[in-house]
Amino acid sequence: MKKILITGTAGFIGFHLAKLLLAEGFQVQGYDGMTDYYDVTLKQRRHQILLQNPNFAMVEGMLEDQATFDAMADAFQPEVIVHLAAQAGVRYSLENPRAYLDSNVIGTFNVMEAARRLKVSHLLMASTSSVYGGNDEMPFKETEKADTQLTIYAATKKASESMGHAYAHLYDLPTTMFRFFTVYGPWGRPDLALFKFVDAILDGRPIDIYNNGDMYRDFTHVDDIVRGIRLLIDAVPVRPLDGTVPDGDSLSKVAPYRVVNIGNSDKVRLLDFVDAIEESLGQKAIRNYMPMQMGDVPATWADADLLSSLTGYRPKTDFREGIDRFVTWFREYYGK
Repeated sequence: MKKILITGTAGFIGFHLAKLLLAEGFQVQGYDGMTDYYDVTLKQRRHQILLQNPNFAMVEGMLEDQATFDAMADAFQPEVIVHLAAQAGVRYSLENPRAYLDSNVIGTFNVMEAARRLKVSHLLMASTSSVYGGNDEMPFKETEKADTQLTIYAATKKASESMGHAYAHLYDLPTTMFRFFTVYGPWGRPDLALFKFVDAILDGRPIDIYNNGDMYRDFTHVDDIVRGIRLLIDAVPVRPLDGTVPDGDSLSKVAPYRVVNIGNSDKVRLLDFVDAIEESLGQKAIRNYMPMQMGDVPATWADADLLSSLTGYRPKTDFREGIDRFVTWFREYYGK
């Protein structure tokens, strides 16, 4: 049985990935800081579900707490590490940038150190479509330069990509970074647009629609995200001996390191997304149109060809179907 350490198992994506891997018979060790960035009860409920499986165990601790993290990792001896824990949220990074440096840079360094020391067969770490920043050529490809981050959140994620490459090169540590595109779905975070919109509409409160709704996002259902991660676990990058890399592959010429987009490859207009939420709820939103928020980008759109060529898989959940699934969960969980 393969032993997989996942950071952030009480988080949105980590919970779904752990559930998928446990269903496939893996042994999963979770690690989570249980921070109060959003409702801790939601995180606790996720962990309660995972703990019903005897192959799941968890340790509570911050990524920055190297002693606690190392003790957990040394005791478990993982074969693979999937690092999903992070201080998330583009907008919150404007208010509390230091939290992002502590978690996403120092914390990621601690994870990489453990992976190096334990000689894991594959280290996989979460990045974000936000690293594309000011890039305007779409769909975004992993082989493009991404040097124009617009927020501290995005900058810390790009820093983790750069550190990951250095460790892969220095220690021959196979490393895959995945860039997520606007993840949504059941058990989602309360700070994400879909959650906020559904909650407000059902309560009769107005919803804030930035840039007057003239925004596009590559909404990717969480089931597609974790399926992509699961398949990438087996797609271990290998350092090219002669420095030759196939066209379209982001594999480094000098390290067993690769960056992979996981996105739906479907640019959806924000107003169409809101229309679909109204239709799913059977209720109209009170729309409060707002200017573009600082650090935000008008559009994201993934080129998912590399994911497809490595795994044979493409995210495919239509956003209307995905919204219906979220609304069903939300009504059941909150009794609305």
